[in-house]
Amino acid sequence: MNGNDFRRIALGMDGAVEGSHMNHPDFRVNGRIFATLDHDETTGMVKLSSEEQAEFVHGDPAIFVPAAGAWGRQGCTLVTVAGVDENVLGEAVTLAWQAAVRASVAKTPKTRRARPSKRRRRATVKRAQAPKRRR
Repeated sequence: MNGNDFRRIALGMDGAVEGSHMNHPDFRVNGRIFATLDHDETTGMVKLSSEEQAEFVHGDPAIFVPAAGAWGRQGCTLVTVAGVDENVLGEAVTLAWQAAVRASVAKTPKTRRARPSKRRRRATVKRAQAPKRRR
């Protein structure tokens, strides 16, 4: 496999687009990054859950390695592109894509009630402050 194969798999996900993050290719869905490629396209990264990351690393520790520091603890997993099986990479990219889709749906803003105009707010305040009339 090579960088173009990684790119083909990532862009094969529904709604995926290629962008650039810190001067290297990234792959996003709904504005959320789910995979990246290094500058030389020999190493990729997929954003997995911690559990998924542990499974891939255990299954092939020469190919899948947690990223350094907090990124790795959060599931960012480095992939050696040349050595990875296409089906295994497809599974990892699919899981990363699914997580990005779920996260983007969860972050969709809820519809907010429109705020009353300034004039209406002032009128409401004046009515509240006005003395009550007797009937």
